[in-house]
Amino acid sequence: MPAYYLEAFTVTLGLVLLLAEAFFPARKGKAWVGIAGAIGLAGILASAFLTIGPEGNPTANWASWPMWNFYQFDSLARFFKIFSLLTTIFVLLMAVDYRSILARFTDHPESENGTGEFYCLPIFACAGMMWIASARDLATAFVALELVTVTFYILVAFMRRNIGSLEAGVKYLIIGALSTGFLVYGIAWIYGSLGTMTFDGLASALHSPGTLHTTPLLFGIALVLIGLGFKVGAVPTHIWIPDVYQGAPTPTTAFLSVGSKAAGFVLLIRFIEPFLDGFSPVRHEVTGILAILATATLLFGNFAAIPQTNFKRLLGYSSIAHAGFLLLALAAWQPESINSLGSSKSVAFYLATYLLMTLAVFFVLGQVRVQRQGEAIADFNGLGKSNPRLATVMTVLLAALAGVPLTAGFVGKFLVFDLARNAHFWCPLIIGCIGAAAGFYYYFKIIRAMWWIEPDSSAATIVLPRITQISLIMLTAAVIIIGIYPEPIYALLR
Repeated sequence: MPAYYLEAFTVTLGLVLLLAEAFFPARKGKAWVGIAGAIGLAGILASAFLTIGPEGNPTANWASWPMWNFYQFDSLARFFKIFSLLTTIFVLLMAVDYRSILARFTDHPESENGTGEFYCLPIFACAGMMWIASARDLATAFVALELVTVTFYILVAFMRRNIGSLEAGVKYLIIGALSTGFLVYGIAWIYGSLGTMTFDGLASALHSPGTLHTTPLLFGIALVLIGLGFKVGAVPTHIWIPDVYQGAPTPTTAFLSVGSKAAGFVLLIRFIEPFLDGFSPVRHEVTGILAILATATLLFGNFAAIPQTNFKRLLGYSSIAHAGFLLLALAAWQPESINSLGSSKSVAFYLATYLLMTLAVFFVLGQVRVQRQGEAIADFNGLGKSNPRLATVMTVLLAALAGVPLTAGFVGKFLVFDLARNAHFWCPLIIGCIGAAAGFYYYFKIIRAMWWIEPDSSAATIVLPRITQISLIMLTAAVIIIGIYPEPIYALLR
């Protein structure tokens, strides 16, 4: 099956569900839309392992279509398509169990009439993320990126009766528009410097004979990095993250934390790869910019997370810190070899482990919000006594986010540190180690609250719905298995 069918099926699924929700309303609620969307995406996910590009069947009629000039399907594209589908499936399932909060702040506390679109929009964002993974040029990538961003504008401000959600939507819109301006302006400078916007053309132009003026090219690269820094949550365009994470609906926050970050990084990998080639005339400058961004992001994200008392804000600053680790892997750029995944696939591995850990934590946080009406660290007080199994699962997940050995989080950080060591990035490596140590402190604050602090007398006992239970078991098991035996992700990347 041709690879482009994946996006076509995804967009079709979103349109069908949107129309079905509008013309066939269900009396009992809108949860069926989210469940149907998750099932449909699961079918598309299964077909992702069977799709091929033009190299897989060069004699087919579709293999010679002009669309392959701006659409590619390699191992990295396949991986991030699977990543996007898997993320969206879990976000939809999370939204189903979060629907009581969505109903309260949209139409009416007893009605879900205003929530149906919330299950359809992530599907369109998923299609945009999949197109980004297959983009061959900056113009196509920009259009796909804007599809994702515009969808998130709606999702962040979806709870229109909640002031925090509306405030988060305005902040995300303003900073997002500003970053889009930087991105477009940077693309224009790069096109003016090299005469092309295709990723393959960038590499060819850098190595072609003739005089290359590096100053305008570096200016364009810097502008693009600022624009993409907004998508991945890197300093200096990180200022939207804490407020947006806190104000947005929890499923949207989870989707931003995992899906949007992955979309930004796959585009960042495609963009910087030509400039980090061993013969690139701007390799050292681009590496220096990435190293500075990584160092600043690691320091700010980790240290700003320490004093936080709201769990979603803490996860927001934690997301910035994880972006710093990923940028460090790109700054210490190494191509793939027999003995190494290389920087691009190490970033993909890190994002895969981050998906498992973060989505699982947000599943728990969503139910704490529903049943205890809060998202502060204090709302987790005494969870070890009222629900020791759930507290144990959260302990494992938080330990994985901190990078404790024998968890998936440790393997991801080890790959990043190994890349930095091989590149002799000793100063960023030391800062990364300090940041990881700070992560132990602020993640273990939640563990302390669950096991050592007595719960409030009015705190409700957390009882997980069936969908959340199953999802949490699957994600937690994967975190442990990948920490012990990471070969499944290695095989997928290869």
